[in-house]
Parts: sequence; structure tokens; C-alpha cells
Amino acid sequence: MDAEKKKPMVSDAGAWAMNVVSAVGLIMTNKQLMSNSGYGFSFATTLTGFHFTMTALVGWISNATGLSVSKHVPLWELLWFSIVANMSITGMNLSLMLNSVGFYQISKLSIIPVVCLMEYFLHSKHYSSRVIMAVTAVAVGVGICTVTDVEIKNKGLLCACVAVFCTSLQQITIGSLQKKYDIGSFELLSKTAPIQAISLLLFGPFADYYLNGHSLLTYHYSMGATSFILLSCILAVFCNTSQYLCIGRFSATSFQVLGHMKTVCVLVLGWLLFDSALTLKNILGMLLAVVGMVVYSWAVEHEKKAKICPDIRVDSKLDGEDDMLLEKDNGVAKPDIELTR
Repeated sequence: MDAEKKKPMVSDAGAWAMNVVSAVGLIMTNKQLMSNSGYGFSFATTLTGFHFTMTALVGWISNATGLSVSKHVPLWELLWFSIVANMSITGMNLSLMLNSVGFYQISKLSIIPVVCLMEYFLHSKHYSSRVIMAVTAVAVGVGICTVTDVEIKNKGLLCACVAVFCTSLQQITIGSLQKKYDIGSFELLSKTAPIQAISLLLFGPFADYYLNGHSLLTYHYSMGATSFILLSCILAVFCNTSQYLCIGRFSATSFQVLGHMKTVCVLVLGWLLFDSALTLKNILGMLLAVVGMVVYSWAVEHEKKAKICPDIRVDSKLDGEDDMLLEKDNGVAKPDIELTR
């Protein structure tokens, strides 16, 4: 008798909600922390190193207290994944510095089709016309409400390509490693976080100095700035954990598509909290993106049900054949039983 699977501590909807809330909260916190009108902490790569340090600490405490179980994953796979993830982070930061905001947003939107292509070539995953139309609607909608000026530079284009490729590969690899080694999302994050933390803390200050020309050692750590750095790290733990949860349960494509709900939330909160402009163009783009997300969810659910129905029919047919074989084994045919009544 097969052992029953443990019910997950966080539901699917809870994982999505955790990711959206923590990611939006992290963006708002970092906006206040890093903006000139806030605390001017312009060390994005090093801050990410702080995030993974906190995540690694939480993972270590969880393993030490028995809340989670550590499973074996080859060191070379962890190192390879960490290199790809760090290149994604550094590439995105360089892309934001070297490119206009408009082209940076376009490069982020291009992650969706790149993920789809990677899943097609690496995992032979096929997409229905409904899913393709929904993905396109989301990308166009987010593009309408976020893309403004577009200016392309050679170095910026190269950094954007590296960032998009590494981000897509990283998100697909998260799901692959979880399935390959039958490891939970938090357990995998606990293994990769220390490697990313060490590497980002070593090379992050140099990357940030190249990006903004300021040294981390000269920054004045006020009480307010320190509090926001700590809050940013706490939110990053929830954001990282929920990202691994979502990709492990669904797919990198679903994570990208539904993840753009964060973009919509950030625009609305920016309008409410920071007096950002919200035009008719922004509103129409957000509505199109939301419609695309709803259609995508419906299309994916429709495909799941379509796959389940043939399996049920096959199982019913097999059960019928088993009953016929059982009657033959007993040496009595069904008509004979009816005649003896």
C-alpha cells in the first residue's frame, strides 16, 4: 500500500499570494532604500548578497531545528546553478544601468518567450493556441503600461541578452532540480543560498562600484537605512522561498506570466504612495495584462482537464477488462450466473 503524500503547508494560491505580496513589498522597500529621496543605498548587487545571507541563515536554522530535511544535491550542480543565478542578477543590474528604462522593460518582457522556447527545446513542452494568445496579451499589456522611451546601446544589448538568457535558464533549472532530486523548494533554496551569498558579497561591492562609482565602505549607515536593509532582507526570504515554491509546483512560464501581476501592483502602489503618473495608456495596458492572465489561467486549467479525461477513460477500460478476466478465472461466465437465478 502506497504511503499517502503529505499535504503541502502552503496552498497553491497561498504560494502565489506570498510571492506577489513579498515581491511588491520588497520593491517598495528597496525604492525607499535606494532612491535619492530616500536613503541613497545604491548598492543593488551587494544588497542581493545580504538577501541570500539572510535566506541561508534561515535555511540553516530550519535544518538545525529539524523543520526541514537536507537532501543530497551534487556540489557541481549547485555551483553551476549559482553561477547562472548570479549572472542573471548582475546582468539585470548592468542592463538597467546601460539601457533606457523602456528597453530594460522590453528585455524583461522577452523572458516569457525565451522561457517558452527553452521549455520546448529542453523539455519538449508544447503550448496550445489559447496559451500563446494569453501570453501575448500579457506581454503586450505590460509593455503598453511600462515601456516609454527606448534607446539601445551595444553594451546594453549584450548585457540584456545575458540577463534574459540566464534568468530564463535559472527559473527552468529550479523546477528541473526539484524533480530530479525529489527535493522541496525551501530545501533547494537552503543549499543554493549560501553559495550565492558568499559569491555576491565578495564580488558585489566591486560590481556596484563599477555601476555607480560609490564605495560601500563610505556609505553612512543610519538607523533608518539599517532598518530598511533588514526589512528588505526579511521580505527577500519570503520572496525567494515563494519563487521556488511557485516554479516547483507550476512552471517557469506560469511564474513569468502570472508574475506580471506584481508589475501591475507596483504601478498602482507607485501611483498611490509615491504620486507616480497613471495615464489612460497605463490603465488600458494593465487591463489587457490582467485579462491575459485570466485567460492564461483558464487555458492551462482547460489543458489539465483535457489530459485527465483520457486517463480516466483508459483506467475505466482497464478496470472493465480486469473484471472480465476475473470472471473467466472463476470459471463462471456472466450469462451462466444469470441463468442459475
